[in-house]
Amino acid sequence: MPNLKEVRNRITSVSSTMQITSAMKMVSAAKLKRAQDAIIQMRPYAVKLQEILQNVSSSLDTSENAYARQTNGKNVLIIALSSNRGLAGAFNANIIKKTWSLIRNEYAGHNISVLSIGKKVQDAFKRTDYNIKGTDLPTNLNELFDKLTFNNVAPVAETIMEAFANKQFDQVVIVYNQFKNAAVQAVQVEQFLPIIPTASEGKSGSVDYIFEPSKEFIVNDLIPRSLKTQFYKAMLDSLASEHGARMTAMHKATDNAKEMLKNLKISYNKARQTAITTEILEIVAGAEALNG
Repeated sequence: MPNLKEVRNRITSVSSTMQITSAMKMVSAAKLKRAQDAIIQMRPYAVKLQEILQNVSSSLDTSENAYARQTNGKNVLIIALSSNRGLAGAFNANIIKKTWSLIRNEYAGHNISVLSIGKKVQDAFKRTDYNIKGTDLPTNLNELFDKLTFNNVAPVAETIMEAFANKQFDQVVIVYNQFKNAAVQAVQVEQFLPIIPTASEGKSGSVDYIFEPSKEFIVNDLIPRSLKTQFYKAMLDSLASEHGARMTAMHKATDNAKEMLKNLKISYNKARQTAITTEILEIVAGAEALNG
């Protein structure tokens, strides 16, 4: 049976931890509301724009659209999105695990580079051979999540697109958590480049579109804008998933602390009753010894 002082110290420690986890849960819930609204409003627009992008790409020659060139090259860029902070359950571990799975299975034998966005995935790959070295790509992108806006994300997407257009990479994929709800986040592997054109059903060849404005304007403006929007959507998905995962983890941690506190109080009462009983027995035994 532990002594009273040890149990009191543990009760104080667990109570302090429960206050922290409860506060973190409320903070994550507030942030989740804003992030959830942002991705819910953005997703239909991004999905429709990506559909248009694929349809337009199917009618263009690869010479007209540098972002749709199909190669069998082995230079692959994996963009892994995680968070800057922990205490989010398996949120970061799932991204790191999926990235390693791609390296060892799907892209085994390829020249792989990992562009880390988020401190957790950066820490996991910064000492490996897959970390970005000697390229024009940015290497410190953790600040993007501090102020996530389209204007801040667009230059990063543009740099990646330029690297692909210059044939530095033959394929670019994004690994991120897609937001379903506060309790569910699904790891997604999405091909960013090259663009996968929509296959024509029941027809040989692609559909001949009439472009207004010109085809050059579509290639030079709409396609890059669509790719930037796709990249921004993945970032919003990851941010909303992070807050949802952290809120769920802190909710479970608070419930566990409550259960532990309940058990500790029972142990404290038992120890206190034992101490009182022992003292009474000692007093009675001493009184009887004096009388005898």
